[in-house]
Amino acid sequence: MGKKKYVAYVGTYTHGTSKGIQVYDVDVEKGTLTERSEVEVSNASHLAVSKNGKYLYSIEDEGVAVFERDKNGDLTRLNSVDINGMRGCYLATDVDGRYLYVAGYHDGKVTVVHTHKDGRLGSVMDGVFHKGLGSVAERNFRPHVNCVRPTPDNKYLCAVDNGIDQVKIYRINKKKDKLELVDILRCPRESGPRIIRFSDDGRFAYLLFELSNEVKVYSYDGSGKNPEFQLLQSITTLGKEDSNDALHNAASGISLSADGKYLFCTTAGENTVTMYAVDQETGLLTKKFTLPISGDYPKDLMIFPDNKHIAVANHASNSITVFTVDYEKNIIMMNEKPRKIETPNSIHIWPVPDTCEQLD
Repeated sequence: MGKKKYVAYVGTYTHGTSKGIQVYDVDVEKGTLTERSEVEVSNASHLAVSKNGKYLYSIEDEGVAVFERDKNGDLTRLNSVDINGMRGCYLATDVDGRYLYVAGYHDGKVTVVHTHKDGRLGSVMDGVFHKGLGSVAERNFRPHVNCVRPTPDNKYLCAVDNGIDQVKIYRINKKKDKLELVDILRCPRESGPRIIRFSDDGRFAYLLFELSNEVKVYSYDGSGKNPEFQLLQSITTLGKEDSNDALHNAASGISLSADGKYLFCTTAGENTVTMYAVDQETGLLTKKFTLPISGDYPKDLMIFPDNKHIAVANHASNSITVFTVDYEKNIIMMNEKPRKIETPNSIHIWPVPDTCEQLD
């Protein structure tokens, strides 16, 4: 672990002084981040790295940009493409490295972009607009695709729609480079599904709900003609479920440890992080703690590769807070004072390309 070199990337909005992507050196053993450089990208709301680790993709106002990562993890822009829609909010790559998927919160669109072997982004292969009515008035009752993620077997794409309380499941037709709707995972009204994650073995899916402040655990089976999701568990992200302020809370970030033994979630409003132990056989969660993160609106979080530290991007307080996790005492301890960064949206830690081992 100590011989591998890791780098952190934080995507930010650029309304003020921030340039876009902040690059940090990562000391895994100490659990610290050290500022290295900034890369200009307009409103980098989400980032993703190619499966071979050589390229980093970023949302930008103009569409999507791709950067080549050198042996130190520094970035050089290759090109960018227009996604023929409004600015996206979430990115995901497929297992084969053939497609880049883009979620569109503002226009309710799922976009598929071709990725070339040399790293450059190609043309838009497909674009699907979600239809339907939501149940939350302040969201204007419209589709809002908040997350896209392929199933681990690379057969299907899950598009989490925060506005209409659904996860639309598309078959990836590689012969036609198109998405084909095969199923819909309908969620409770006004629950606000936000992000989906899968266990590394692909047997379980964890779906974070922004409005109902919970994680739902599903079993996943893609071996048949169509995908099968079965609900196994619902568990709160809140420290106090009966709090009078519960309506002002919003589950915001989710991350699974590299060893698959722990799941972490952040909740805005309450401004906390919750840790769950994951049963490796059943996929079920057991809550271990819910504790404050010393920041406002923890929009995203990342677990260090050694599983001993977490970094939280606090969007509203313009900071990153890093903690050491004590699994025996079920507590977290702040490593250093909060690092200042303007409007952070997403945070990721990846090994540099010559030691590739993607940490998603």
